[in-house]
Amino acid sequence: MWVLPKGTPNGEEPIEECAMREVREETGLDVRIVRPIGEIEYWFALPRRRVHKIVHFFLMEALGGDTSRHDHEYDEVRWVPVDDARRMLTFDTYREMLERALVAEAV
Repeated sequence: MWVLPKGTPNGEEPIEECAMREVREETGLDVRIVRPIGEIEYWFALPRRRVHKIVHFFLMEALGGDTSRHDHEYDEVRWVPVDDARRMLTFDTYREMLERALVAEAV
């Protein structure tokens, strides 16, 4: 499964800080936010309850770091060309966010 980094804020952590922290933890890269590019909503099931999740996505610029520093959540982290990312991403919603990022980058 190939996905984009995401996560849940710690307490009152602002969404933007959460996004940069999750990218750093899950990829090993230090980033800055360029601009928001959208959000997705979905439901998932836990024992005896359903959970509604909203995920905010941002166009980010890598400032440094090293993918070998990624955490245990993922087996592998890769920096790949856009065409490879389009083929590799598991979910259509993630491919849509990739396309939004490309449009936002061109602005």
